[in-house]
Amino acid sequence: MMTNEEILSIYEDMSVLMGQMLAAANQSDWDQLIVLEKQCAAHVVTLKQHDQVPAELGEAGRLRKVDLIKKLLNDDRQIRDLITPWMAHLSALMGNTRIQAQAFKAYRSV
Repeated sequence: MMTNEEILSIYEDMSVLMGQMLAAANQSDWDQLIVLEKQCAAHVVTLKQHDQVPAELGEAGRLRKVDLIKKLLNDDRQIRDLITPWMAHLSALMGNTRIQAQAFKAYRSV
């Protein structure tokens, strides 16, 4: 089982990573965003494995954890707001490519 300090440290690390992810999304650096997301996901796995039983954090620790979670959720929302238009554009490009491939196949057989 992890100590309270170790758990809070992971939340702190995730907060830093999410800030970097938000910066990458703002710069449309999708490759960097993916790298950072994988690092953040590894922290989530660690927390799921070790933060099963709520430990007594004390008032200051509990407030810090709540603040970090709020920041993580806020950064995540902002990242999603930036990603959504890019994903729609990518989906449209893929749809156009699929249509072009179908047309090429259809006309090739003529």
